[in-house]
Amino acid sequence: MTVRMGMMILIALQAVTAAAAPLRQHPANPRYFLYRGKPAVIVGSGEHYGAVLNLDFDYVRYLDELSRSGLNHTRTFAGAYCETPGNFQIAGNTLAPAEGRFIAPWARSDRPGYPGGGARFDLSRCDPAYFRRLKDFLARASRRDIIVELNLFCPFYDESMWRLSPMNEACNINGIGKVKRTDVYTLDRNGGLLAVQEAMTRKIVTEVNGFDNLYFEICNEPYFGGVTMEWQRRIADVILDTEKGLAKRHLISMNIANGSQAVRDPHPGVSILNFHYAHPPAAVGANERLGRIIGDNETGFRGTGDTTYRMEAWEFILAGGGLFSHLDYSFAVGHEDGSFVYPQSQPGGGNRGFRAQMRILKDFIHRFDFLRMKPYQAAVAATPEGTRAAVLAEPGRQYAVYLFGSGAGPLKLEAPAGRYAATWVDTLTGARTTQPERTHAGGPIAFDVPDHADDIALELRAVR
Repeated sequence: MTVRMGMMILIALQAVTAAAAPLRQHPANPRYFLYRGKPAVIVGSGEHYGAVLNLDFDYVRYLDELSRSGLNHTRTFAGAYCETPGNFQIAGNTLAPAEGRFIAPWARSDRPGYPGGGARFDLSRCDPAYFRRLKDFLARASRRDIIVELNLFCPFYDESMWRLSPMNEACNINGIGKVKRTDVYTLDRNGGLLAVQEAMTRKIVTEVNGFDNLYFEICNEPYFGGVTMEWQRRIADVILDTEKGLAKRHLISMNIANGSQAVRDPHPGVSILNFHYAHPPAAVGANERLGRIIGDNETGFRGTGDTTYRMEAWEFILAGGGLFSHLDYSFAVGHEDGSFVYPQSQPGGGNRGFRAQMRILKDFIHRFDFLRMKPYQAAVAATPEGTRAAVLAEPGRQYAVYLFGSGAGPLKLEAPAGRYAATWVDTLTGARTTQPERTHAGGPIAFDVPDHADDIALELRAVR
């Protein structure tokens, strides 16, 4: 493909997305998304956030694999932060570009000395090549119906990350950023960096405004590294203020906590409350009253196997979550098809088989009219010995049930009188076992559970 043809395709893709309304909360149920005219739950299993900032990463091949897997989400970091090989014991870390292969929103100067290779950054100038790459990534994701979480900032967990940030005084030519890493994201101790952060935010928000397949996350894991709530609210205000004069308004996400936390006084412009490692899904129930989308957008630190993360995903979505995204370490430079075989020391998992399991979940929930459903544990009358169940339901009409474990005995659900159709779904293969329709007089209705390994799902619908 010639450069000219590639640019023509990019322009055409951008024209298509410019005509579409952006991803938003569904007006009929704000716990879920509305995307291109259809209600949506987002389910992903993506790389470690370096697709754009790592010049060696072939994101076209990566997006092709996500599309082949039938998934609809990826996270990417904007470039104010990167990592070094070995951080968090991650092998093949896409957030740790090779020397001289890191690209950021800011242009390089003509002065050498950047610790990661090449010239220092000039925080007063933007890099056109970076924005071409970012917009090409978004356009290609759009063509594949993949929604991008564009994460603007990230705290510096230790000095190795701060050492490589363009905002560090040692990495730029602007004479600013001579501060502790724990003061970077504050309003009063940032050493002149706030103006740079605001300008970067405005530039990115403006450049990508035409796309419908993205939302902004203010800061990854702001509960580490000294990030203040006042600073987060300020960046949210900058996003909102910038988009006032632009054609589209995009959703804003705030990363709340690891695990769960009840949110108090959320910023009115924030529509997505994202959690990490949200198991059990108390994060959903604690914040359901807020009328926001609740997400679990990073998994890990529970081994490299599939079962734990599959269960986390199913439980979170059936608790009423609107977004689940697995951190998939099988994506690496040279393995953008998700074929990287990582060591057991990796902090998480991911592989082609797991992505297939996530598609089963995504397809399962989209078979329902989930806008009308809510968590409904009261429906569970009894489960097989040693098991438990999660239920999302519109009582009397439709029930999505997830059964943990494989003990002996029937599953019993409380349901009003009516005629029902039941289908069991294998969470590993997607195989569907449909049972004969049955008339129910009301009260507990019993189902014989098919043989399975660790978990299985049930679709139950009233027949009208």
